[in-house]
Amino acid sequence: MSNHSLEEILGEDGKKISPILPDEIKNYLIDIDGTVTDDVPNEEPERMVTCEPYPDALEVLNKWYDEGHIITFFTSRTEEHRVMTEVWLKKHGFKYHGLLMGKPRGGNYHWIDNHIVRATRFRGKFTELIAVNKEIEVFDDATHG
Repeated sequence: MSNHSLEEILGEDGKKISPILPDEIKNYLIDIDGTVTDDVPNEEPERMVTCEPYPDALEVLNKWYDEGHIITFFTSRTEEHRVMTEVWLKKHGFKYHGLLMGKPRGGNYHWIDNHIVRATRFRGKFTELIAVNKEIEVFDDATHG
């Protein structure tokens, strides 16, 4: 899957905990429909093989891959669409490490994880990412004391 060495971490009790990537490596989860190509619903799978990738998405994602970042496509397409999706990604030259099918449909995602999660909403064009300050929702750690 990846050539990246995951750092083995021990918890306070000396037991292994989930490994983490080095700070300079990003673990990108990228949507497909409406993000790297036209928004194609699962109900119209024939369009999944004929749609064209957004050129800026192909360029930026392959650049990130070449820089050593991990690229995993995370799509609402179902397992029944896996083969046609893999063929489409290969046909258009996308470099990636993984393909996760079955993302819940409907948007309004709120990802909760024990690792740091950064989210970027796609608004029509892939560019280099920039840092901005935004308001986010977090757990109130003070109530867990």
